[in-house]
Amino acid sequence: MDIKGVKIEFLGHSGFLISYKDEKIYIDPYETSNNLPKADLILITHSHYDHCSMQDLEKITKDGTTIIVPPDAQSKITKVDGINMQIIEVGDELSYKDIKIGTIPAYNKRKEYHPKKEGWIGYVLKFENLIIYHAGDTDKIEEMKKLTGHGKDGNEFVALLPVSGKYVMDADEPAQAAVLIKPTLAIPMHYGSGVGTIEDALKFVELCLREGIRAEILEKLQ
Repeated sequence: MDIKGVKIEFLGHSGFLISYKDEKIYIDPYETSNNLPKADLILITHSHYDHCSMQDLEKITKDGTTIIVPPDAQSKITKVDGINMQIIEVGDELSYKDIKIGTIPAYNKRKEYHPKKEGWIGYVLKFENLIIYHAGDTDKIEEMKKLTGHGKDGNEFVALLPVSGKYVMDADEPAQAAVLIKPTLAIPMHYGSGVGTIEDALKFVELCLREGIRAEILEKLQ
């Protein structure tokens, strides 16, 4: 999918490849194919094996790849040779070339899989006329209110939201989150790899469309 000069491709589970100009940007790559381009930048939301996968990082890194991680993933990333690691925490903002990268919390409210105290994150990537929110592993949380309005003033605002249930939101709750933050496009993630199914993604899309929110399922990049 191409939006405002940015290509967004779904890698499965919560993984995405974003291509912008000459940059290849990955978020939470997991169980990826062996023929993907090498990464210029990798964003990791938290240290769980299905979001910070050493096997996948070794496939796509090259000398000079920058990996941005929350503090709890630091010890894992130090094992990857030749990369530049940068630590990011909730509320931090930084720039990578002409891309602005911000964070908001990602946590469960009624489950113990992703405690707020861990400081795990979702990412907000700001391109020239496009904002992409990757929610990480989270429930619908109060901090999402800060994202409301990102789809105004000519910007496209894409929200990548987990829908599988159990560890994260089920299909109903991310649809409610989409109503809250009002993206111009909502895309389901966190399904199809051990937890969650295509039916969860289809239900999410249906619920969003009922609320007047554009939503689409991206086919997994092979």
